[in-house]
This record gives sequence, structure tokens and C-alpha cells, in this order.
Amino acid sequence: MSDTRRRVKLYTLNEDRQWEDRGTGHVSCSYEDTEAEKETSLTVTAESDGSLLLESKINTSTAYQKQQDTLIVWSEAENYDLALSFQEKAGCDEIWEKICQVQGKDPSVEITQDPIDESEEERFDEMPESAQLVELPPCEPERLEEIAELVTSVLSSPIRREKLALALLSSGYIRKLLTLFRSLEASEHRQGLLQLYEILRGLLFLNKASLFEVLFSDDCIMDVVGCLEYDPALLQPKRHRDFLTKTAKFKEVIPITDSELRQKIHQTYRVQYIQDIILPTPSVFEENFLSTLSSFIFFNKVEIVSMLQEDEKFLTEVFAQLTDESTEDDKRRELVNFFKEFCAFSQTLQPQNRDAFFKTLANLGILPALEIVMGMEDLQVKAAATDIFSYLVEFSPSMVREFVMQEPQQADDDVLLINVVIKQMICDSDPELGGAVQLMGLLRTLIDPENMLAPASHVKSRLSSILLLGLQKPVKKAEKSEFLSFFYKYCMHVLTAPLLANTAEEDQDSSEGAARGNPVCPDNFQTAQLLALILELLTFCVEHHTYHIKNYIMTKDLLRRVLTLMNSRHTFLALCALRFMRRIIGLKDEYYNRYIMKGNLFEPVINALLDNGTRYNLLNSAIIELFEFIRVEDIRSLIAHIVDNFSTALESIEYVQTFKGLKGRYEQEKERQSRGLSRYRRDARSFEEDEDMWLNEEEEEEEEEEDVSDTAKSSDYGKFMESEKAKESQDKENQPKRSTSGSFKFTFSHSAANASNGSKPPSSSSSGSKPAAPPPGQTARTGLVDYPDDEDEEEEEEEEEEEHCPRKRPRLGS
Repeated sequence: MSDTRRRVKLYTLNEDRQWEDRGTGHVSCSYEDTEAEKETSLTVTAESDGSLLLESKINTSTAYQKQQDTLIVWSEAENYDLALSFQEKAGCDEIWEKICQVQGKDPSVEITQDPIDESEEERFDEMPESAQLVELPPCEPERLEEIAELVTSVLSSPIRREKLALALLSSGYIRKLLTLFRSLEASEHRQGLLQLYEILRGLLFLNKASLFEVLFSDDCIMDVVGCLEYDPALLQPKRHRDFLTKTAKFKEVIPITDSELRQKIHQTYRVQYIQDIILPTPSVFEENFLSTLSSFIFFNKVEIVSMLQEDEKFLTEVFAQLTDESTEDDKRRELVNFFKEFCAFSQTLQPQNRDAFFKTLANLGILPALEIVMGMEDLQVKAAATDIFSYLVEFSPSMVREFVMQEPQQADDDVLLINVVIKQMICDSDPELGGAVQLMGLLRTLIDPENMLAPASHVKSRLSSILLLGLQKPVKKAEKSEFLSFFYKYCMHVLTAPLLANTAEEDQDSSEGAARGNPVCPDNFQTAQLLALILELLTFCVEHHTYHIKNYIMTKDLLRRVLTLMNSRHTFLALCALRFMRRIIGLKDEYYNRYIMKGNLFEPVINALLDNGTRYNLLNSAIIELFEFIRVEDIRSLIAHIVDNFSTALESIEYVQTFKGLKGRYEQEKERQSRGLSRYRRDARSFEEDEDMWLNEEEEEEEEEEDVSDTAKSSDYGKFMESEKAKESQDKENQPKRSTSGSFKFTFSHSAANASNGSKPPSSSSSGSKPAAPPPGQTARTGLVDYPDDEDEEEEEEEEEEEHCPRKRPRLGS
């Protein structure tokens, strides 16, 4: 049936006692004659595709509950609760009558069956009829203790809870209690107020939606809050009513003309306050008593979002004021906070409705509006805008990507949305960089090829044919190619600006001592944290972007700049730089390998290893793991480079067999070469010629449509970039220049004794001398990583260990 009366949303209750939306459809009652009996079932058909969302037989023993005039809730099994939320009250009443007809009940009841076990029902049937009725004591101050005991006594019995709820509703007892509360508070009758607290708390634990409708009505809810202020556990009552009426002012950013919607918003806020603030944290036993309260709030939020979304005039006016340049800052702050809460409420919607919700916001211009508010100085506005942006990115990163790719046609680089986000991350004033961490996660989602599943704008016309053929991969590659080309052309230079500014090249004229101190490495902890976040993103790019990041690294000589941070006094930053190099080497890409060898980029890593001395720490283990990976994976070009250039410096390190193993690999390869069996022969072509070749690899054909040289261009991007350039220029004037070979200053005079004392020795003019062996009594270290290797090599190492018997340092904690 397609009329709106029968239009429903189907919900199920998950293990966390949260309602999950299963879809929207139309409900009907179907009849089927069987040999035994005539069966009646509730059937829900999806409105999107006509599929069957639910088919549930109406059993005579199942307890159905009618809540809030538009909800029908029941349990199919012990841990499987269902709910139908009707669009109109008339449809709910119609289906409720059919359910009651099947079960032989009066449609005026709120529940068709008492949810009790068989033994309790038998005991209840044996009781005299008069005893089945719950008799309520007179609502008088001297009877409050008796009333409190009655309410507490029924909590363990579902049937008695139901009977008490019916008695409270039929006699208008709740309003009598609240009237008594006002008189007791006026006379400052403390004992009576404490007893009323217990009574009202017990009424909430009855877990009945019909009671909530009365307790949370406009004329009762503030008195309910007043009763709950007098918690016996508190020396003085809390002033919750003062907060709700005076402090928590309801602000209508745009006047809400719908009185029902305004009332629903007020009610939801106050009930949420009761649940989160007033009621103490429930025990495991008490949590089951408040499930209906959570459902009450949940369905209220669903209704609020639906009513707001359907009011197109209201949303249009909100967006008009949000993007109007003449809007005052205070007003804009209120509008942003409204949208933040609006997006938070939208999480209650089912997927297809949430899709329509965010598309409505996108069509109204939420993303251009975010560009404005994220650039404001107000920290609260920035935080709220970031939360809104996170909702959009989490919902549809492709929608955000498509928007930003259309921006260059009408905007400069420095006002692009992604660049605004990057700059906010870079300029985060929080000492712990909490906002920067959140924004970094959003950027990572946007540049992650794994969620680039939708086509970019210029290939939308191909979508239908591609989907019909079942070819989703070309669509994914189309968006990946287009967006990554955009990102590296317009945004990557903004992201790496702090990194490049803080790793400027050294000045040759500076003193040797200054060079050893490495003044370009940031000593500021917050700057080091920021660079670590940037390096984490760049490391992610190395793993997932291949072609674009490879071109950027080689064009900017980025790895050399990153490895400058190996000298940072912040070990976590040095580890981030090392992780960046480790991820590059982990790709086992020969073009990367030749770039590393040509730039002699192992030098700063080995310097850091030698400077670390005999300290057994994470930096030491991570560096050794890097070389162990090269040995185990038999990356022959790097092995030859390391042995040829650094064997003298590393030969004294015997607490692990890594470097001895590298030399063994190298000698085996030389022996193979002498026999003419080598797989490792250097090509006659130059490295520059090889670079031209990898630019034309077949596997990256689609990604090469964009001009590669554009990624190397550096454009002006506003005051931030100008300040960073000025800083970089100043650093260049104050720092030593790099030697003509383009390599770091490299010394081998680090003694283990000096390193263990935490001081660095003066540089030696002799670059070929060995580091001294560990002093007598100094225990050597064991390797953090133990890779498997060829059996013959293991046997050789065992024999050498038996000959030399090197002392090993025990692991930490041994």
C-alpha cells in the first residue's frame, strides 16, 4: 500500500541497546489460511526497490507496545527487538487495531500482553481478582514512604510494573505527585522531597513510554527535574532548573514557525539532559530499565531532523545568512553551531535518508560556507566547522573531492577548501595539536585511493555503461588520477611548506660545531609534532600514491630534506623521518634505490646510528631493522652501495649479525659476478635516462594524462607561504652550506664510550677511521628483529659466533 498513513521506518535493537535503521517502506497485514489456523503477518515492503524488509507473524502470545502515538515495538526473540515508526498517527492506529484484533485485545491498551514468564503468570492467575489490581496510597506527605516502597518493589516484576503504570495513568497520579512536590518545596519539607526523588527515579525505571509522555510533557517536565534535584546522596540540591531556564537559552538562528517542532526540540534537549546529567550513571542492572528512555530520545531526534529537512524555506534562509558577508560574527557562530548539532542529529537517519540529507546540504552550499567559517579567527567557530567537515568527509569523501576540483576555475590556490584545511592544521594553536590531528585524519581520508569509488565530474557520462559492464576499477582509477593530479598540483606544496622551511640546506660558511648541532632541526616541541603529522601523511602517500609522490620526492629532493630531521633532539621526529625512508625502501623500487644511492642518503641514517652509540632504544632498533630488511630481501643495489661506502664505519657493530650479513651477501654476489652468473649488472644507461623511462610505465598510463612538470611548480599561496619562504631564506643565511658533493658531513670518530655518556665527540679530520670497539665489560645488544634467512648462511653465522663468542646485551626487562 503506497499511502503515507502506512509509510514506516523499520528499526532493530542491536547488542549495544541502540536502534538501527533497517529501511523505509509501507506496512500491511497479510492473511494466510493454513491447515491448522488462519495466520496474520505484518509485512513491510521497501519503497526504494520493493524488496521485503519484514515479514512477522502476529502471535497471540507476543507483547506489542504502542508508544508516542506513532510507534509499535515488540520482541521477535529473546535478544531481537523490532520497532515500526509510522509517518502518521492514523496509520499506527490502523495497524494497532489489527494486532489487537488478532490477539483479542481492546485497542485502547498500550500493551497487548504482559511480558512475564509462565510461572509468574500462573501465580498471578491464582490470585483473587481484587488482588490483581494495584492500589495506590493517597498522595499525601505522610504516605510518601509507602509510595516509594511500592514503586521500588515492582521493578523486579514485568507484570507488576505494567499494572502499576496502568494505575498511575488511569488515576492521573503523576500530576498529583508533582502538585505535592511544589507544596513540599514551598514549605521546605526536606524529608518529603528526598522521598519524592526516590519515587520519580523509580517511575523512570518502570521503562514505560506511556509514562514518559506524561512525565516529559510541557506542564510536567520541569517539576520532574525539580524532584530529581533532591538526590539524598548530595548535601545540597543541584540547581538544574536554573540551568535549563536561565543558562541554557534556546536560540533560534532563524525563527521556527512550527510550534510542534519547537516543542519537540525543547523536550528532546531536556530529556537528554535528564539522562546524561541528572540521573547517576546506571549500574548494569539499571541499564535495562532505561532502554525505553534512550529510544524516546532517539525517535525524537529522527522526527526533528525529518521536520527540519522538509522545511526548505527554513534551510534556505539559514544558508543565505551563513554565507552573507554582512552577517555579524556572533550570528554566524550561532548558525555554525546549529549546523553542527543538525549534522549530529542526522546520524539517526537511515542510510538513504542520510544520503538525501547531505545532498540537500551540499546543494544549498555547505562546502563554500565552510571555507568562510574555517577561515575565521573564532576558535569555537573553527572547531564547529571542523566537526561539520568531518561529518561530510565521513559520509562522502568523493562529494568533497568533486567540489574542491571545481574550485580552481574560480578561486586562487590559497582559498581552496583543502588548502584552508591544511593551513588550519598547520596553524593549530592547541599545544597538543588536537585539532591538527583531527584534520590530518580527514586529509588522509580524502587522499586515500581506497575510497575513490565514484567517477570524477568529466567521466560521469560514462558511469552507466561502466556499471552495466561491471567495470568499477576504471571508474576508481579515473577519480584517483584526476584528484591526485589536482592535489599534487594545487595542495601538496602547502602541506610540505613547514617541512621544507624547517629543513633548509646548511650553509658552508657556518662553523663545524653549528653544523653538528644541526640548527635547522626544530627544537620547538609543537613544531616537531606538526612535522611528525606531515611526515605521517607523506608516508601514507608513498604507500598509496606511487607515481605522483615518486615524481614529487625526486623533483623536490624531498627525502634528503626529511632525513635532516634524523638529527632532531626529538626522537619521535627522527623516527618519523626514518619511517618515511623505510616505507620508500619497502617498495623495492629500483628508481627509488638509485635516487637514494645517487644522493648518498644512507649517510644521515648511519650518522644517527653512530651518534646513538651503545644506547639500546627504539631508534637503534628501527635503524637496524631497516638494514636487516635490505639484507633479508636481498636488495642487491643497496647492499653493494652500503658495503662499498660504509663497511668501515659499521664493521665494529657486532651485537647483531646484520652488517656482517650484508657483507656476506655482497661477497656472494661478487663471487657470482666472477663466475658470470650475476643477476646484478649495472645498466649502461645513466640514472637520468632511467628516470625518463619510469615516467612512461604502462601501469600508470591513465595517471600520466596530467602534465607531470606541473607538480614541480611552486606558486604563491598567500601570507603563510611568504612567511615560510622568508624563514627559509633566513635559515639559509645562518646555516653552513652543503659540501660540493651534496652530502652530509660524515665522521667515524664516535667512540662507544663517549656516546654512552650522551655527549658527541668533536669531528675528526680523518673520515676513514673506525669507531672504537665497546669498552671492556660493556654488554652488547641483541637485535630487535630476527628475520629468517638461507640455511647455509645461518650455519656460517653459527660457526662464526662459536669462534668469536660475542657478548650480547640482555633485552630490557630481563
